[in-house]
Amino acid sequence: MNPKRILVVGAGHVGLYAALRLSKKLSRREAEVIVVDPQPHMTYQPFLPEASAGNISPRHAVVPLRRELRKCTVVAGTVTRIDHDRMTAVVQPISGPAREIQYDHVVVAPGSVSRTLPIPGLHENGIGFKTIGEAIFLRNHVLDRLDVAASTTDPAVRSRALTFVFVGGGYAGIEALAEMEDMARDALRYYPELKPEDMRWVLVEATQRVLPEVDRDMGAYTVQQLMKRDMDIRLDTRLESCVDGVVKLSDGDSFPSDTIVWTAGVKPSPMLDATDFPRDERRRVTCRPTLQIVDGDRVVEGAWSAGDCAAVPDLTKEPGNFCSPSAQHAVRQAARMADNIANVIRGREPVDYKHKHAGSVASLGLHKGVAQVYGIKMTGWPAWFMHRTYHMSRIPSFNRKVRVVVDWTLAFFLKREVVALGQLHDPREEFAEASAPPVAARV
Repeated sequence: MNPKRILVVGAGHVGLYAALRLSKKLSRREAEVIVVDPQPHMTYQPFLPEASAGNISPRHAVVPLRRELRKCTVVAGTVTRIDHDRMTAVVQPISGPAREIQYDHVVVAPGSVSRTLPIPGLHENGIGFKTIGEAIFLRNHVLDRLDVAASTTDPAVRSRALTFVFVGGGYAGIEALAEMEDMARDALRYYPELKPEDMRWVLVEATQRVLPEVDRDMGAYTVQQLMKRDMDIRLDTRLESCVDGVVKLSDGDSFPSDTIVWTAGVKPSPMLDATDFPRDERRRVTCRPTLQIVDGDRVVEGAWSAGDCAAVPDLTKEPGNFCSPSAQHAVRQAARMADNIANVIRGREPVDYKHKHAGSVASLGLHKGVAQVYGIKMTGWPAWFMHRTYHMSRIPSFNRKVRVVVDWTLAFFLKREVVALGQLHDPREEFAEASAPPVAARV
């Protein structure tokens, strides 16, 4: 029997976990697993706030693909088109000409991208919070703004530098805001020119609540805790413009800021536009509970999807409901999907995915958190400890678990690193200036 070729598009939560499980469940005689992703690593996104705040090393928040997927073929590149009628994908490697890859089964898991709005100035002045690069940039940028504020005598420049705006009150926005404020407040011990009250941290949320994944009382508790830290929480408010860094809100307020972080939701990867798979009104790939892609009532043979880019029916709720785009669902869907692909290859029937959302945990900074798990609500240190314990258990590989625990352990005894490495973002600038040809002297 010729081995089946399984092409995994994307190596995020779904892609990595599915490929890893497939490579363990199927022998090389049964299947060949090919993983295509432009990045050489998977980013464990729940750890981005802690990596940005310096609680763990940024390298420990990512999982190297080639180390974890040793039984798979890893292709560093981008899938630019999928023609499922021909069972073919076009892959553009990092360098060189594009190539076609034939497959027997395809796992469509490119994930999601930031869902932005046509707000004037957002493209030029905003920064997202979905990648490890964005997390590192935000950390360096915030610390750099402290240096700017400490070295200037202009009150307008200082106020602008110390105003930090986060748009979006979901988990990404709340955790990023809380962790970065915690880090900046900790760093102020080295800035005698600055006081905590000089900083202004603003959260802009278009709805009337934060953390929609938990009950309203837990969201209200979160708002209260942030306000106790003198944060400016704007609910039922929208960002209308940020041209030249001047933030204009729907409540009529306006103020300048050097830091505008956009965390207001996600949308399926635009890569799906280059496929012939059926999609719903939110541009997600339509799926059965078995995680097979479906066109109406017809199963698209050999095509599978899960995670942020897929509309997967939630069998624990009333018909018409779909699984939320969370890491909890993505990891479990990946395992179910890998098992189903193995079942189909071995001539068995696929099994429906069914998992009741266990709850959510969120960090609000060092030793502070909020959690709602299986109906049990926790706040403060216990919630923060549960947040860390859960995510440490979920990050792939023993190597990464150990490194994360070591980072956390050292943080109990050593002070947090609060140095900005801004040169990382333009490392050739100094050399380019030094190696530039001399300008001819004017006569």
